[in-house]
Amino acid sequence: MNKSAWLWCGAIAFIAFLVNLGSTGLVDETEPLFAEAARGMKVSGDWITPYFNGETRFDKPPLVYWGMAIAFHLLGVNEWGVRLPSALGAIAVCFLAFYTVLRFHPKGSYLVPPIFAFNLHTLIWARTGVSDMLLTGCISSALLCFFWGYSRGDQLKTSPSLTQFPSNWYLAFYILLALAVLTKGPVGLILPGLIVVAFLIYTGNMKAVLGEMGIIWGTIIFLGLSVPWYVLVILRHGNSYISNFFGYHNLERFTSVVNRHSAPWYFYFLVILVLFAPWSVYLPVAIARVKFWRRRFWRLQPRSQQLSLFALVWFVTVFGFFSIAVTKLPSYTLPLIPAASILVSLLWSEIKVSRPILISIVANIVLVFILAVFFWYSPQIIGPDPAVIDLPEIIAASGLPERGAVIWALTGIVMIFLVRNKQWWRWIIWTNLVGFVAFFLLVLTPTVFLIDSVRQLPLRQLSTTAIEVQKPQEELFMLGFTKPSVVFYTQNHVNFFRSSGSFEDHLQAWREKQTPTDSMLIITYTQKLEEFELDQRDYELIEQQGVYLLLRVAKI
Repeated sequence: MNKSAWLWCGAIAFIAFLVNLGSTGLVDETEPLFAEAARGMKVSGDWITPYFNGETRFDKPPLVYWGMAIAFHLLGVNEWGVRLPSALGAIAVCFLAFYTVLRFHPKGSYLVPPIFAFNLHTLIWARTGVSDMLLTGCISSALLCFFWGYSRGDQLKTSPSLTQFPSNWYLAFYILLALAVLTKGPVGLILPGLIVVAFLIYTGNMKAVLGEMGIIWGTIIFLGLSVPWYVLVILRHGNSYISNFFGYHNLERFTSVVNRHSAPWYFYFLVILVLFAPWSVYLPVAIARVKFWRRRFWRLQPRSQQLSLFALVWFVTVFGFFSIAVTKLPSYTLPLIPAASILVSLLWSEIKVSRPILISIVANIVLVFILAVFFWYSPQIIGPDPAVIDLPEIIAASGLPERGAVIWALTGIVMIFLVRNKQWWRWIIWTNLVGFVAFFLLVLTPTVFLIDSVRQLPLRQLSTTAIEVQKPQEELFMLGFTKPSVVFYTQNHVNFFRSSGSFEDHLQAWREKQTPTDSMLIITYTQKLEEFELDQRDYELIEQQGVYLLLRVAKI
């Protein structure tokens, strides 16, 4: 197989997922929760129960914590270790999707890696230390392995049996399903299961393929890998775990609004349009190209020629499943991005001059000019941030908005030039790629560094100071807000108080009882001092970073 093709895929994955991966601090709120739970596993040696700040964290199963903890052993306890499982999940999908299209539709293979990698949906979660990209990596890799096994069914010379042992591709499918369930619970089985069942029903191959898959042995392997941890954690924590994880974080998220994450029915249309831009404008034509209404045609096609149909079923099932769910978050649709990338890549591999393509190209041009205008005026659009009061001014002074506007405007101008000649249309997709890579390297990456320096760095600096000045058994408090990153960076228990009333009660009780130390450390905002009724006589200012203060309060 062509080495240059693999180098191309490797270069895309390296630039998108590894360059500067751990060069910025953890982002509050969610990322440090995962990081600290994983660090706790490494320190305690307890690989069953994840904890954060001394309390059980039953939000997610253990695979993402295990991955981070292993990375901590290899790389040290740092941001690289936190984000490495997400990056590896994205890299796995990038290579396997590329390999799959290279095998079944070689003309579209070169487009799959950049389309999958260079969109905000993938980039955000591939470079963030949470479980979403790891789940996507497991589910997407499982589905691609299934298609490899399925495509080889035409070559079988013996009748399949339910009791036969799975072939290598189907074996990988079952293993990856188990890992998906260990990453995020039942959805790791339900989602790919719905996709496979819907696809097999459509193609009329259900009975034959169940035999080919070695479903009995496959089920045993899946259960043997995925169930033991759940048994152990339930034996240890009982109904507390069952009601919290299966009840609240799974059933309730699907059937009701959790944490105010509600959205209208068309929410995911907007999410895909924006986060999968600029490729999203070609999805309607890419979907129509499959001609899914021609069921008899597809049933007569060799299995190896059904990749586009499989990608469509994959895309629609994920989109429909999470559109039905009541709780909605942008990250939920991440598992459909590989399918969308395959669909768009196959469209452009056989690009034909047509009115639908022209309409899509015009929409593409309009979109990039909208992006140019958005970035030009972005400092005026950015809302207030209590952590960085003058954030709009900082962004404006950086020159990054103008740089982003110029990149997208030039991209649009080049596309206007190319669309004039139908023979040049095939270069429009590559113009998008060049524009997005330039945007990623010259605008998005510097913006992340800038935001980190003004928003997260002050907390890391105060965390370092807190470690240096903290007396033995002196407690650390955070008043008026919750920033889990302080727990990770101090490697210390933090007492969070969001309301002044509860803190005043605690402070009064602390002053009245015998304690190991006669002082406490407090991190708070400058504007929270009055709310919590702390005046200069009550505390010693140790350090100020940005809007954050590190104080020491002594008993009176």
